[in-house]
Amino acid sequence: MAGHHHHRSTPLLSSATSASSSSQSFLSKLLLLLTLLPLSLAALAFVLQWRGGGVSDPTIATSGAYSRWAPQGSHHEIFPGMETFSTLSPKSHSSSDCINLGRSSSPSLPYYGDWKFGFEANLRPKICITTSTSAGLDQILPWMFYHKVLGVTNFFLFVEGHTASPNVSKVLESIPGVKVIYRTKELEEQQAKSRIWNETWLSSFFYKPCNYELFVKQSLNMEMAIVMARDAGMDWILHLDTDELIHPAGAREYSLRQLLLDVPSNVDMVIFPNYESSVERDDIKDPFTEVSMFKKNYDHLPKDTYFGMYKESTRGNPNYFLTYGNGKAAARIQDHLRPNGAHRWHNYMKTPNEIKLEEAAVLHYTYAKFSDLTSRRDRCGCKPTKEDVKRCFMLEFDRAAFIIASTATEEEMLNWYREHVVWGDKDLRLKLLRKGILTRIYAPTAIIQGLRESGVFSSVIENAASSISKDKFLASIDSSNTSRVVSLASRKIGRNREHQPSVRKVLEIAAYEVAAVPPLSPPAWTLEQ
Repeated sequence: MAGHHHHRSTPLLSSATSASSSSQSFLSKLLLLLTLLPLSLAALAFVLQWRGGGVSDPTIATSGAYSRWAPQGSHHEIFPGMETFSTLSPKSHSSSDCINLGRSSSPSLPYYGDWKFGFEANLRPKICITTSTSAGLDQILPWMFYHKVLGVTNFFLFVEGHTASPNVSKVLESIPGVKVIYRTKELEEQQAKSRIWNETWLSSFFYKPCNYELFVKQSLNMEMAIVMARDAGMDWILHLDTDELIHPAGAREYSLRQLLLDVPSNVDMVIFPNYESSVERDDIKDPFTEVSMFKKNYDHLPKDTYFGMYKESTRGNPNYFLTYGNGKAAARIQDHLRPNGAHRWHNYMKTPNEIKLEEAAVLHYTYAKFSDLTSRRDRCGCKPTKEDVKRCFMLEFDRAAFIIASTATEEEMLNWYREHVVWGDKDLRLKLLRKGILTRIYAPTAIIQGLRESGVFSSVIENAASSISKDKFLASIDSSNTSRVVSLASRKIGRNREHQPSVRKVLEIAAYEVAAVPPLSPPAWTLEQ
C-alpha cells in the first residue's frame, strides 16, 4: 500500500513543479514588459521632441489646422497676431516716450510676439477707434495694443501737439491699421465747411475756450472718422480718449469683438457705462498697470446702494465721479450716421436703437497721476476765478482742480490731491469694496504688462526707426516743421466771432435735430432721497 501511494505521489509532485515554473516564467515576462514599455515611450517622446515629431506648438502659427485657436465667427485657423511670430529683443531707447515700454527680453506671453496683429480681412465684426490726442508713445502704445488684443483692427488718430512731433508720429504711422491725421490749417478749413459745423445741435459749444473747444474738435474729428471707417470697411466705431480702456466684461471671452458680435442686428448703438479710476497712492506713474481699483457707475449699482453710500463715496467732492458719468458709445457703421458729441452717436434719418451694457464698461483713468493737475492747467489759458472757469470747463471738479493748480503751492496741491483724489483710508476702501461701490479689475494690467514684457512696444519703436534712413528721417523733421505745425494765424475753432455769420449757415433739421450730449455727472444725492 505504501509503495502504491508512493508511485501515485510522484506524478502529482511533477505536475505542481511544472505549474510553478510556468507561473514564474509568466511573471518574469510581465515584469520585463512593464519595465520596457515606459522606457520605450520615453525614448519615443525624446525622438519626437528632438525631430519636431509633427507635434505642433500652439504658439507658433503655420498654415496647418489649429481651428481650436480661431475666434468664433472667423474662417481662418490661426490666432490673430501669430502669423509671423519671431523672437523679439527689446532694447532701451533714449526718448522719454520709450521709457518703461520694454522691460524684459524674455517674453512671458509669446502669442503677443507679432506686434503687427495681422487680423484677417474676414474676421467680423471689424472695429475701429477714433481719438483726438496730444499724448506721447508711453500712453498711446499701451492704449492701442490693449485694444488690438480685444479685437480692434483700425485706429484713426487726430493728433496735435506732442503726438504730431516726428519722433512720435513716425512710430504711429508705421503700425498697420493706424491712420494719423494732423491738425493743420487745411484740416481746420475743411472742417469749417463740414455739415455739423453748419448745424444747430452743436452750436451751444461754439466760441468757448478749453474743454468746450476740445469738445467741438472731437465732434468734428468724429464726423471725418465715420467716412474713413466706412471706406475701410468697418462695422463698428468708438470714440475713446487715450486715458480710457474698454472692459468687455460679460462676453464669453475677454474680447470686444466677441461682445459686439453678440449684439442683435437691429441695435444701432451700444452704450458702455464708465468706471472711474480710484488711486490708492499719490505717486502713480503708469496708471494702466498701477491702478486696479475703480468706482462703479450708477447704472451698474442698485439704487439703494448708490444713494445710501453717496456721501461716503464722494468724500466732499462736487459729484459721485470726479469727471463725467454718462459713459461712451459704440455705433454701427451705417448711412446717415453722425456724432452727437464725444459721448454719443446719432442718425440724421432716425432715432438710433440703443442698448446699455449691464457688465461691460469704459475704464476712465482720470486724475490718476498727480501731474495731471498741472498738465490740465497748462492746456488752458483761463483765469483761475470761479466766474472764468465756468467758461472753460463743463464739470465742477475740473473747475476746482484748475483753480488749485493755478493758485496753490506744490505742497498745497499735493495735500489737496491726497484729500480729494487719493483713496488713502483703508477702512473706507474695504467698506465700499464690500458694498460694491468700488471694484477691483486686473485684466488691463495683466494684458499691458504681458505686451510690454513680450517686447511689443519696443519692437514697434525699433521697426519705425529702422524703416526709414537717417537722411529721410531728418528731412521729415524739416518738412514737419513747416507743413504740420498749425500757424498762429490759423482759425481756432470757436474763437473768431468776426466771421461767425458768414461761416455758419444754420440748417433746419426738424425731425432728428437733438442737442449734443456733453460730459455729464452721475445722479446727485438730494434730501428727497
